Amino acid sequence: MDKVVIFDTTLRDGEQAAGASLTPDEKMEIATQLDKLGVDIIEAGFPLNSREELEAIRQIANEVRRPTICALAHARPEAVDAAWEAVRNAQHPRIHVFLSSSEVHILHQLKKSRDEILQASRDMVARAKGYLDDVEFSPMDATRTEPDYLYQILEAVIDAGATTVNIPDTVGYTIPQEFCNLIDGIFKKVPNIDRAVVSVHCHNDLGLAVANSLATLDHGVRQIECTVNGIGERAGNASLEEIVMAIKTRNDLLKYTTDIDAPQISKTSRLVSDLTGMFVQPNKAIVGANAFRHESGIHQDGVLKERTTYEIMDPESVGLSETAFPLGKLSGRHAFRKRLEELGYDLEDAELHRAFAAFKDLAAKKRNLTDRDIEALVAEELRTVSETYHLEHVQVFCGDPGMPTATVRMTDPEGQILSDAAQGTGPVDAVYKAINRLIDVPNELIEFSVKSVTEGIDAIGEVTIRIESEGRRYAGRGAHTDVIVASARAYMNALNRLLSSKG
Repeated sequence: MDKVVIFDTTLRDGEQAAGASLTPDEKMEIATQLDKLGVDIIEAGFPLNSREELEAIRQIANEVRRPTICALAHARPEAVDAAWEAVRNAQHPRIHVFLSSSEVHILHQLKKSRDEILQASRDMVARAKGYLDDVEFSPMDATRTEPDYLYQILEAVIDAGATTVNIPDTVGYTIPQEFCNLIDGIFKKVPNIDRAVVSVHCHNDLGLAVANSLATLDHGVRQIECTVNGIGERAGNASLEEIVMAIKTRNDLLKYTTDIDAPQISKTSRLVSDLTGMFVQPNKAIVGANAFRHESGIHQDGVLKERTTYEIMDPESVGLSETAFPLGKLSGRHAFRKRLEELGYDLEDAELHRAFAAFKDLAAKKRNLTDRDIEALVAEELRTVSETYHLEHVQVFCGDPGMPTATVRMTDPEGQILSDAAQGTGPVDAVYKAINRLIDVPNELIEFSVKSVTEGIDAIGEVTIRIESEGRRYAGRGAHTDVIVASARAYMNALNRLLSSKG
């Protein structure tokens, strides 16, 4: 078999990245895009965490039908039962059981004996198998586990019904040759290994997650666990886009295939960045802003003469296009809808109406519109569907000397107009204080960042913020040619998420 199964854990391990929490609706939106991307398995979450998490996974299982929907479970009865409750309605359900196996975890975290760990692993896989056929087991911190004990656990869980055994490099400790030796040992020393798919799950603490994952393919591994943009605990996980494009680009050496629709990669990357509030670094492989840019004169000369002199991938192969958007302020709704469809957006009439109005407003302010401008605009409009409060007007007075003063106007849930003004240390501070006077919800602004979507003095400014309330964090995002307006929209977006979570 030359197909590599792509197991996406953006919604589980990716969401564990500091500050990357997602609402149920946001998880559903990402899961829908992962389906379009073509991933084989979506690990939708950890149901035992909360009832809200369980219901979010259940919604994905009910509505996203093509891929396998997987739920993670501790090796405890209540966790396995919750996982089954979450995925039981999926077209293709999977339960993923895990338990630590390394000596350092057993001694200092679990405080159990090896025999107890072995028994719990076997029993919880059997419990999951009683619910469904597709069961995965992970011996956590496998790369720091004594090999003979690891072989013993794997043999036991396969006998108990595990159909996939995952070998996690939980703390990003291993290096490629060492990891391949471990995989070789598993295939040689686990007598029933032919009854299970062998998977790997690599973390990036030493920057080797992708290299470690790819290296194991020639040693029998056929499932790779990864996340969009490589997000996850600490330094993150193996990056889905890097795994897929390495296989696609170097198929002369990596003679494998995936079912990923590569032109969906950039859109998926932007969506995950948008909803998690985690920016993609400019020099990030495949999806970074600089991934297909050439600054050196020598490089520019080479690319102009023959693209392959300095580009090993076609930008369009991952869904990137810098072609100027061929519409303007005189363009009609039909042409606008057609271009959105070409970009992969299928909007309802009400959504199209809002997006078209925003497009006409943007086209009047910005002469040269690109696809990235339009995608930023549409994404921001779609984020406002379930608003509790709607921002109508922002006006700021500032300068040096002078006291920054902001006036804001908004509509409340009953449609009443609210307005107020405030002074601050700067224009954004004044805007946020004015909003807080109208929406009295205690919160703390813990992160604020701004970037331009495209180049030029008239570029759209994209603002991402995080606020914290009662121990939970909420991301907000706003886009506008005026960064003060974008900042206000981002704050309103975060506040609306906060209010929505409180029901």
